Amino acid sequence: MRKALVVGFNDYPGAPLYGCVNDAVRMESVLKKNGDGSPNFHVKLLTDESGIVRKGTLKGAIEDLFSSPSDVALLYFSGHGTVDVTGGIIVTPDWEPRDEGISMDWILKVANDSKARDKIVILDCCNSGEFGNISISSSNVSLLVDGLTVLTACRNSEYAMEKRGSGVFTSLLIDGLDGGAADLRGNITPGSLYSYVDEALGAWDQRPVFKTNVSRFTVLRKITPRVPLEVIRKITDYFETPEMEYLLDPSFEFTSETADQDNVKKFKQLQELFAIGLVIPVDEQYMYFAAINSKSCRLTAMGYQYWRLVKENNL
Repeated sequence: MRKALVVGFNDYPGAPLYGCVNDAVRMESVLKKNGDGSPNFHVKLLTDESGIVRKGTLKGAIEDLFSSPSDVALLYFSGHGTVDVTGGIIVTPDWEPRDEGISMDWILKVANDSKARDKIVILDCCNSGEFGNISISSSNVSLLVDGLTVLTACRNSEYAMEKRGSGVFTSLLIDGLDGGAADLRGNITPGSLYSYVDEALGAWDQRPVFKTNVSRFTVLRKITPRVPLEVIRKITDYFETPEMEYLLDPSFEFTSETADQDNVKKFKQLQELFAIGLVIPVDEQYMYFAAINSKSCRLTAMGYQYWRLVKENNL
C-alpha cells in the first residue's frame, strides 16, 4: 500500500498565500496515477478551501498517515513555515503568537516511529530546511531513521518563493514527476527528483535540501520510457561484451540501394539507443554516416551501466 497525505493552506489570517491549495491539488493529481494511468498513491487531500483547518486536525492526519505498516508513506505540505527557539514549525491557519502550528521535530518523531517501510516528507514552506535538524552542543545534526527521506524547498534560513500562483519548488517537483526526473526505465525516485530541482534553481535562488537515510531509493512514480524496455534489453544482443564495437555498413540504412530489411530493423533499434545516450558512432557524428561509411558503434559509459543491468537480469 502506498499512502500520501497532501496538504495545502492559503487562508492565513494577516498573511495569506495564493498558490498553496493549487499546488496541493496538482500534487494530488500527479501522485494518484502513474504515467500510463495505473494506480500509484492513495492520496488524502487536506486544504483550507472550505474552512480553517486546525492544528489538531492536521496532527491527526499526520499520525494516521505514518501509523500503518504501508509500503510508502508520503507527506507533502505547502504553506507557511517558521522557526522559533525550539526549531522549525509548519504553520496552520489557526496560528497564534507562540503557538504557530506543528513542530517539525514532532513530525520527525512520528515519521521515525512509523511502521511504513519507506517514509518521505516533502515541505514547500519557508525555513523548511530546518526539518530533521536537532541542536546538540550548538551543532546541527540530522537524525533520520532507515527508510526516511526529506525534500525541502529551501534551507533553514531561506524563504520559499511563489511565482505566478504556484510555489517555485512545487512547480519543479511536478515537472519532474511528469517525466523530467525519470531515468531511462521511466522510474522517478526522490534522488532523481532532487537532482532535477537542484539543477533548475540558480546559485542565487532558494536552495532545496535533500536528506536521506536509505539503502535503496523507492520509486515515487513511473512514466512510459522514451524507448521501450524490450529495445534496451537488446543491448546485450548487439554487444556481447561492453568493450566490443558493432560493425555497420550501408545495408543498415533504409535509403541505401543495398538496404537489408533485417539490418534496417536492427539499425532502427541502435538509433533509438543512440537517442538516449547508450550508444555512439565511432569516428562519425551521426549513426547514419557510420552506416553509410561502414564504420561501427559502441557503448557509452551509461550504455555500459545498462548493459550490466540487462546482463545481470536487473532490467
